[in-house]
Amino acid sequence: MIHNEVMLSGTHKEIMMSEYKPPYTITSKMLNLTNKISEHITELKYNSNQNITPMLRKKNRIKTLAGTLEIEGNFLGEEKITAIVDGKKVLGNIPEIAEVKGAIKAYQELENYQYNDMSDLLQAHKILMDEILNNAGSFRTSNVRVGEHIAPQSHLVPQLMRELFEWLKSSDEHLLLKSCIFHYEFEFIHPFVDGNGRIGRLWQSVILYKFNPLFALLPTESIVRDHQEEYYKALENSSAIGDSTPFIEFMLDMILQTIIKFGNEVGNKVGNRVGNLTENQIIIMELMQVNPKISAKKLSDEIGISVRKIEENISKLKKLNLIARFGGTRGHWEIKK
Repeated sequence: MIHNEVMLSGTHKEIMMSEYKPPYTITSKMLNLTNKISEHITELKYNSNQNITPMLRKKNRIKTLAGTLEIEGNFLGEEKITAIVDGKKVLGNIPEIAEVKGAIKAYQELENYQYNDMSDLLQAHKILMDEILNNAGSFRTSNVRVGEHIAPQSHLVPQLMRELFEWLKSSDEHLLLKSCIFHYEFEFIHPFVDGNGRIGRLWQSVILYKFNPLFALLPTESIVRDHQEEYYKALENSSAIGDSTPFIEFMLDMILQTIIKFGNEVGNKVGNRVGNLTENQIIIMELMQVNPKISAKKLSDEIGISVRKIEENISKLKKLNLIARFGGTRGHWEIKK
C-alpha cells in the first residue's frame, strides 16, 4: 500500500510496489449509494430534458464555482462571480478575482478533458492557477505538510501520479467509485504547490461526467461546501486508517444529495413523485432509504438543520403517510411508495 510506503523516509525505493492499487474496502453502504445514484441520475435524465435551460445551466455552474472556491476561503460569492462571468468589473482583491477567473476557465473545459489523461489534468491546473502561480501546470518540487498529513516527498510525485492515472485507465471499478477514490488519492499525493483541492474536486466532476453527462450540470461542489467540516473529517478519517473507504462513502452521499436537490429544482420525478414536499423533506426520505436506521441527530448533521426541525419534518411525513417507524428507538424507517 503506497500510503504506508511513502511515509517511510529513506526506504522508498526498496519497498515501493511495482503495481499500484489504491487501498479501500467496498461496503454495503457504498453499493447502496451507488445503486441509488445510478437510479436517480437515470430518472433525472429521462425527466429533465425539457427543463434544463441555459439559465439553469449557468446558475448551477455559478453554484459550482462559488462552492469550490469558498471551501478554499474565497468568499467573493455568487453575485460577483456571476458579474465576472458576464464580463463585468467587480470590487475585490486581485488574488481573489484571479482565482475566480481561473476557476471559470478551468470549468469551461470540463466536457473537453479526458478523465484518464494526466496531461489534461496538468493543463487544467495551468488554466486554474495561471494568474496565481509561476509554475502552474507543473508538479511541486518541494515537500509539503497539510495539517497533520505529511504528503509524499516531491521526487515521488510524478511516479505516484502516473500510477494513479494508470489505475484510472485500467481499473474495472464503477466510475462512481473511481471518481471518489481518485479524489482522495489525489489529495493524499497533493501534487501541486497550490490548487490541489480545487483540481481534486474538478477532476471528480470530470470522471462523473464520463459516467453521465448530466454531471456537468450538477453543482456537487456546492453541496460539499455545505458539508465542509464533514468533508475534511472524511479526508482525515481515511488518512488515519490508511484507505479511502470513509471518504468514498462521504462523497457518494454528497453526490446523491446533489442529484436529489437538482432533481427537485427542475421538477422531475425525483423531486415531485410524492407531492409538494420541501427540499429537506425529500432529502430526509432519501437518507432514510439509504440508511433505514438513521437517527434524527444524524439527519440533522447530514442536512444542516436542527434536530427539532428534523423532528417537525418527520412528523409531517408521518401524517402524509409517506414514512413509518418500526421497532422503537432501535428500529428502522420504512418509506411508503
